Amino acid sequence: MTTKRKSIITGTLLLALLLLAVYIFKNNYQKENGASIRIATPTIFVHGWGSSYHAEESMVAYAQKHHATNSVICADVSSTGKVTLIGTIKKRAKNPIVEVNLQNNKSIFAGTNNQITAMNKSSNYIKDVIIALQKRYRFTRINLVGHSMGNLQIAYYLRNNATNAHMPQLNKQVSIAGHYNGYVGEQGAPNKTILNHADKPQKMSADYRELLNLRKKFPQKAAVLNIYGDMGSGSDGDVTVNCARSYRYLVSKRARSYQEQEIKGPRAQHSKLHENTNVDRLLVNFLW
Repeated sequence: MTTKRKSIITGTLLLALLLLAVYIFKNNYQKENGASIRIATPTIFVHGWGSSYHAEESMVAYAQKHHATNSVICADVSSTGKVTLIGTIKKRAKNPIVEVNLQNNKSIFAGTNNQITAMNKSSNYIKDVIIALQKRYRFTRINLVGHSMGNLQIAYYLRNNATNAHMPQLNKQVSIAGHYNGYVGEQGAPNKTILNHADKPQKMSADYRELLNLRKKFPQKAAVLNIYGDMGSGSDGDVTVNCARSYRYLVSKRARSYQEQEIKGPRAQHSKLHENTNVDRLLVNFLW
């Protein structure tokens, strides 16, 4: 056997051993981190200011009742971002749902009075939940559903992580009562949101200006459903219609699709939207 042929055989064997070692390491890593279970696209629900996962229960119960999902777990998040997953998603679970419960449910951080800084920190809770899920399960896409402040946390999360290759791609987003350009009576926010033909606010809150980067970063493969309420006065009591609709200007040019749905009447009140059957129906039809 020639020296050249021996070198080729040796090189081939070394390459095979290297590939085998990589395969064994990957499998062991996944087993040690509990990430050996591949699951369908999880949907993460994020509640609003001062609330808890209980605000998500009505929507989730509707999805269960109509057989849109058969797997629901809870992600309890401490003020420091430690995530405790309560429950297990089985391998063949249908449209698994994750109910987020934030212990720091008002985005208050010691030594931080700046709302933008607080929202940036608070948005990391969503990232913490996703990373905790990644350690236990394998998935490549996620759905995100937010109510009220939860929408700002989602928007800031996307602003900061939309181009992060280590995070799953956004598949679908549902925004419910999002106060993107300030809530009614918010100090420093416009008293009235006036939109131009492109739904760009004439006056922008500090939070909204901070989110303008979404016009360049929002995931292009994601579909968006924006739901807002009007009790008859142009608002849901806390968020004006135009304030919620201002999200269009931030994402619609990049999103795969963008649609809006207005809920009217007494049940369109801000905190009642996540208890509204019409909202439940829209959400389930859009997501699944």
